[in-house]
Amino acid sequence: MAAPGESNSTSIRRGKNSNPKTRLRRTQSVTRVQDVNEREKRERAVQPDNPVHEPKDSLLSFSSGYTNYRGLLNLCIILLVLSNARVALENIIKYGILVDPVQWFKVFMGKPANWPSVLIVLGLNCFFLLSFFVEILYSKNKLREITGRVIIVTSLSAVIIFPVIIVFTTNCNPIGASVALGFVSITFLKLVSYHMVNFWCREDRNQTDTSRHKRRGSFGLTVSSTANGLIGLPLVTYPQNLNLRDLYYFMLAPTLCYELNFPRSARIRKRFLLKRLVEMLFLLQLILGLVQQWIVPIIRNSLQPLKVVPNHLIWLLFFYWFFHSCLNAVAEILRFADREFYQDWWNAETVNYFWQNWNIPVHRWAVRHLYKPLVNRGFSKHHASISVFFVSAFFHEYLVSIPLNMYRIWAFSGMLGQVPFAMFVSRFLHNQYGNMAVWVSIIIGQPLCILMYYHDYYVIHYGSLEAVS
Repeated sequence: MAAPGESNSTSIRRGKNSNPKTRLRRTQSVTRVQDVNEREKRERAVQPDNPVHEPKDSLLSFSSGYTNYRGLLNLCIILLVLSNARVALENIIKYGILVDPVQWFKVFMGKPANWPSVLIVLGLNCFFLLSFFVEILYSKNKLREITGRVIIVTSLSAVIIFPVIIVFTTNCNPIGASVALGFVSITFLKLVSYHMVNFWCREDRNQTDTSRHKRRGSFGLTVSSTANGLIGLPLVTYPQNLNLRDLYYFMLAPTLCYELNFPRSARIRKRFLLKRLVEMLFLLQLILGLVQQWIVPIIRNSLQPLKVVPNHLIWLLFFYWFFHSCLNAVAEILRFADREFYQDWWNAETVNYFWQNWNIPVHRWAVRHLYKPLVNRGFSKHHASISVFFVSAFFHEYLVSIPLNMYRIWAFSGMLGQVPFAMFVSRFLHNQYGNMAVWVSIIIGQPLCILMYYHDYYVIHYGSLEAVS
């Protein structure tokens, strides 16, 4: 029985510890275990047998914590260079030197069929101006919201549709059409962001709730430290941003997300800009030369299996040329301070991480103007993610099928196929196995699909002629 005033829990504890010699032992903390290990190590060090062994895992085991594989990476680079050098030598021996920069000049400028692509790019200015005047009317309360939305939707639809009509009716050169439709896609995404941000600003201006005003206060300049420094400018507020200089700066800036106050660098670094321009010229010639020397013979030999390594190497060179050299050069000229155009996608252990980090401008646009609005409207995160992949799949197909006037839906299906593949990798593959799976997807994914389009285009338009000859 418990003594008066004692609780049952107290009596239970006394019953367990009735023997004064019995003591409850506490588990040793991590620090205590380390102290014991250090003491044991010191004791073993003074023993006469001069011990050299201690508990350690093999270096290539996960539990070893070893991460410095730079030497193996250098070996892989050397093997890659040697293997490609061998393939290049075999190609030169078989076909001779096919690189001819003048031929590319003739392709882009020497045929009148290329000029409709130039007209498409210049015609985008009409949509810039239409969007600008719609926002001007909005800011002066001279346009109803619903009427303006009809005009905006019609205009954005025309941005996508009218270039397609021009390509089909003028028999436009496929290379020139691909470049032109690339500018069309960028313009479409930029104008969507331009209208949505100005809509948020109109809401903020008409909203008397101060708490919501604080939440929308992100349109100011975000100061951050960069190697080039930042220039301090007065914050622009709506509708002061509605001018042609602001609009065209955004259209030229290396971003798809509009803001009223972009971070600006203090000056143009001439040496940095010169390096990027040299890279642009050199890598462009290298890419075009590899296409002439490697890809064109592969496409001509239509009965041979498509080779993956040259195609993937050109894709990697194109990534560096566009996302590092070109975008940094444009940003330096415009003193655009945000240079995060990509992150370490090569370390991606999941498919989602790759798509979030290899193309930061598109990822930011998708999250800001598609994913979050859908989630805010009640869509689940899974359905919103599928919608993002669906839109991306549309533009992948748009940029390949329309210029070639050929519909295979390989690019569309390959992009949507990333959804189940991402689920498989995230569930069953982890760490370096996930990274290997991502690399396999990169190598035999979109780059190979695009090569298949041009392969079939060549077979359809030129294969029969060569067979006759």
